Amino acid sequence: MITLRQLRYLTSLARHRHFGRAAADCAVTQPALSMQVRELEREIGAELVERRPGEIALTDTGLDVAQRAEQILTATRDLVDFARHRDVLSGRLALGIIPTLAPYILPRVLPHLQAKYPQLRLEVRETQTKLLLDELTRGELDAVMLALPADGADMETLALFDDAFLLAVPAADVLSARSRVGVEDVDQHRLILLEEGHCLRDQALAFCAAPKLAASSRDAPAGLGATSLATVMQMVANGYGVTLLPEVAADAEGRDKRVKLLRFSAPEPGRNIGLAWRRTSPRRRDFEALGQVIIDMIGGKMQVRPSTRTASGNRSRT
Repeated sequence: MITLRQLRYLTSLARHRHFGRAAADCAVTQPALSMQVRELEREIGAELVERRPGEIALTDTGLDVAQRAEQILTATRDLVDFARHRDVLSGRLALGIIPTLAPYILPRVLPHLQAKYPQLRLEVRETQTKLLLDELTRGELDAVMLALPADGADMETLALFDDAFLLAVPAADVLSARSRVGVEDVDQHRLILLEEGHCLRDQALAFCAAPKLAASSRDAPAGLGATSLATVMQMVANGYGVTLLPEVAADAEGRDKRVKLLRFSAPEPGRNIGLAWRRTSPRRRDFEALGQVIIDMIGGKMQVRPSTRTASGNRSRT
């Protein structure tokens, strides 16, 4: 009889392509994992794994079985969630969140969430969008908070708030005296971006129409890709260039007097922030309740420093 344990071991092997790493991931010994995979092969009546010295590869059948196994394991986790979580926002909830949101959203939301739902045990995973969506699909995360749209036909989403982009420039920059700027004012040669993989990088490039420039190293945006907005803002403060800063991060990252934050002319560029979860998940009530807490604490309350705050216009989504 095929067991969930065997399916879990096979899917881990499919991800790691190595018996040792898969065994460590599953917290079992390598011989135990190997034995269970061989037993699965006997039950199915087909070879699933090509065993080679120092490495493994899945057969075509093995790849198909592993993909179906992921779906079965995810459905099993959803079944357990359905049985366990009868009360709204109680028990364990694994939330993924992108790095350009986590430091600015969580400090505002977590205290209120804990006070309102004391039975909730929230586990947070912060990483880039693609990894979050992969882990969501595999059932390792219950929901993710990210910039919409979220790829995947099997996803449901809930829009939370719009997050405008501001132009951060050195305080001594000629633009600092302006009340509004346009895309044509952004010096693409001085544009400092997050490293590859961050959706904010792609959104900034799309807004500034910089992909054409990237074809030439001479005309490309400043090659100072960073892993965090805090690092990017330090580069701006020290005169190395300019950047697009999400408004949600303005209070935390815009305090340095060496930096000036400027609004764009309408329609303002920006991103739409939301929650995404698997369509098959039985915890829609939980995600809607979580979304409402975020809307109550964040939506419509984002502030820019008083010295630079102006009336907002209609913002576009990028």
